[in-house]
Amino acid sequence: MSTTLPTPVSDAMPVETPTGERTYVVRTLGCQMNVHDSEHMAGMLEQAGYRRASATQDAADEADVVVINTCAVRENAATRLYGNLGQLASVKAGRPGMQIAVGGCLAQKDRGEIVTKAPWVDVVFGTHNLDALPVLLERARHNEAAQVEIAESLQVFPSTLPTRRESVYAGWVSISVGCNNTCTFCIVPHLRGKERDRRPGEILAEVRALVDAGAVEVTLLGQNVNSYGVEFGDRGAFAKLLRACGEIEGLERVRFTSPHPAAFTDDVIEAMAATGNVMPQLHMPLQSGSDRVLRAMRRSYRSAKFLGILDRVRSVMPDAAITTDIIVGFPGETEEDFAETLRVVEASRFSSAFMFQYSPRPGTPAATMDGHLPKEVVQERFERLLALQERISGEESAAQVGRTVEVLVAEGSGKKDGATHRLSGRARDNRLVHLALPAGVLPDGPLADRPADLADPRLADVPDPRLPRPGDMVTVEVTRSAPHHLIADSAVAGGTYAVRRTRSGDAWVAREKARLGGADDDHGHGAPAPAGPLVLGMPTLRR
Repeated sequence: MSTTLPTPVSDAMPVETPTGERTYVVRTLGCQMNVHDSEHMAGMLEQAGYRRASATQDAADEADVVVINTCAVRENAATRLYGNLGQLASVKAGRPGMQIAVGGCLAQKDRGEIVTKAPWVDVVFGTHNLDALPVLLERARHNEAAQVEIAESLQVFPSTLPTRRESVYAGWVSISVGCNNTCTFCIVPHLRGKERDRRPGEILAEVRALVDAGAVEVTLLGQNVNSYGVEFGDRGAFAKLLRACGEIEGLERVRFTSPHPAAFTDDVIEAMAATGNVMPQLHMPLQSGSDRVLRAMRRSYRSAKFLGILDRVRSVMPDAAITTDIIVGFPGETEEDFAETLRVVEASRFSSAFMFQYSPRPGTPAATMDGHLPKEVVQERFERLLALQERISGEESAAQVGRTVEVLVAEGSGKKDGATHRLSGRARDNRLVHLALPAGVLPDGPLADRPADLADPRLADVPDPRLPRPGDMVTVEVTRSAPHHLIADSAVAGGTYAVRRTRSGDAWVAREKARLGGADDDHGHGAPAPAGPLVLGMPTLRR
């Protein structure tokens, strides 16, 4: 059931355009890397002649092809996958010709087991052969049998594949794939392989192409993004890459995720401070504040080094918003170990955090360790840590009240009400901001997330200069706060409010007009992005 492909399957077996126009949807479970992989899957399907299903078709399970891009990091990954597949089984039974494909990390891990448990699945493919998807779908249709192909090593670098970007104003750029670390709780190196680095010129060319197409923000992706360069022997490559991004005209915001504390060197901190478009924001995974637990996790840093990195970052970027990942209840964690985590979290002043209760992943060293803790112990500690971080997040957000921030307006629902019709976006430090528009800008009520027709005021040839479009920048003053968002209602009382038109806003208008049949889309983004909010950069606290 497992096949290592000797050549990229897309070269070995060209894909014919499906008879008629078949629709597809890609459903993503997992991290930013999975989101970007899903963009490649969508791009390959569209290149092969498929059309993205509308939001209405997706909600009604009317797509001809459903691709589920899976994660395997958390214990509930399989539960989520098979829950989705169970729901789709009855849909497929009533729709002859519908196909279901499963890719990503869980597919790489479970392989043929997926078809055994869910025999209505048509295609299973792994993290190393994303390019095989269109061919496998056609082969499954022709042979009327499930196709399972899992490559053991990377067949083609994902960034060379066609891509259907989710946004015209912000994009992911993968600088490496795989991981060389051996953290005892993590299955990613087994599923994604050893680190493979792209050459700097290829990365910068992709960034420039995104900017030329209208993007103003780019997030550099890697399993350990700051170890970039290890494959070609340049330990300073990541800092150099950040500085090179600073030279790209039109690129206003650069982010990256996720770095590893052990490889976070001072040259990177210096590059962050010296490069004007590198944002004052950092996601730095802690995992545990206990040195003993960090050692058991094979995390090659200790709490003092971690706190030292944060101190040095804040010494050159005083307003940096720092987020993190934390695991509660690692095997053998004592109350004293947990107290150390609380101490480090208190000292770190994270703006938000991903917090997870430890779950064993088969195939990892931690799964076979002694000292697995009772569920009730882990739950109680998790709740204490959550309460601490909620307090800190609230205090850090409250400190933003009264500040003037520039917000990149996103393409999704804001925290709206009848009085303000707020829009949403991200400040430079990646905090979520809900901002009010001046009185009279929207006399007929709040805007739809996506324009329903060409009469939408954002698509006007001469729009109200006070009305921002997704991709535009708005300068506002923060008037209220909550632990995980800021409110900026300064425009309501005639205070700070200024809209700056951007090429990204122009690109968004061109794309939406093309979608609605009012103009050609000359920005190279293919079919329109899906309805719903765009997540720009780091997430907030997950419960």
